[in-house]
This record gives sequence, structure tokens and C-alpha cells, in this order.
Amino acid sequence: MTARGVCLAAPRRYSALTMTAVATDQPVEGRFDGREHRFPVRVYFEDTDLSGVVYHANYLRFMERARSDMLRLVGIDQRATMEAGGSAYAVAELAIKYRRPARLDDALIVVSRLIQVRAAAVAIHQRVMRGSEWLAAADVVAALVGPDGRPRRQPAAWVSAYEALIWQPEATGANTGDETD
Repeated sequence: MTARGVCLAAPRRYSALTMTAVATDQPVEGRFDGREHRFPVRVYFEDTDLSGVVYHANYLRFMERARSDMLRLVGIDQRATMEAGGSAYAVAELAIKYRRPARLDDALIVVSRLIQVRAAAVAIHQRVMRGSEWLAAADVVAALVGPDGRPRRQPAAWVSAYEALIWQPEATGANTGDETD
């Protein structure tokens, strides 16, 4: 209430460009679109090399963030599991193909699809996209390992959550969009 007895609403945060109200400051989160997880990434100067293109290893950082966010949205709390002396995911296999470079200030999407669930691992296909154009694609196997570094079975609840998200192109009627030639 002001000195004149006027009630003011709580201050709202507005986007400088659109002047529309936006949510309170929170880290960027991805979302599921059907069985695909989509994670937005902006290319910053720190992501590029001297030629202004994204340094090759940074695509792996973008993909790691997307995988971590996907797990969070599925309900898997990696931090709590680790702090309780439990297991953590480690990349056991990785194959990546680069097709086109991303550049400074590009708006990218990392698209992740669960391909297979095993007793102690999950296989994920990921693409870094600029619009409808794929720039890099990777097949990743993340294994659940204990503090001793040995593989551990994934909890049944995690396996169940993953199985509901396994990509099935014939069920969705969609092309995989991952032609690598």
C-alpha cells in the first residue's frame, strides 16, 4: 500500500522485447513432446572457437545437459541418489557424427529419444538441431554404476518410467529424421 492508500500488485518481471510477463527466474528446462525430450540451448561466445563455430566437444556438453534434464522430468533424482551413497550414470559408449556447424547466438534444440533399456543401462539417441536441420547426432549408452564403479541394476521404478518413453517410430507414424548420409 502506498502513502495514498493505493494497493499495488506484486511486481511482475517482463521481457524487454515483448513486454509480456514471464515466470520467475528459473533454469532453462526442456519438455517432452510425446516420447521425445526437447531441450533448448543458446550458443554463447564461450561455446565457440576462433572461427565462430561451436567447438566440437561442446556438443557433448549440450547433450549431457539435455539427458540430465530428461531424467529430472521423468522423476529420477540423480543428486539424491548419489548423496544417499547410491549409483550414478556414466557414459559407457558414445558415437557422434557432426554434419553442420552451429554458430554464435544460434538457438538450438537437443532432441533425445530413449532407444533401449537394459538391466544396468539405457541407450539414448540425441540430435542437436537448428530448426529442422540436424547439426550433430549421437548414440549414447549411459550405465548405472555404484560407488565402486561396477554396473548396478536400475531401480524397477526407473526402468518402468523409461519403458513408457522408448521411441517407437512405427507407433508414432513419424520418420526418425536421423538419416546420417
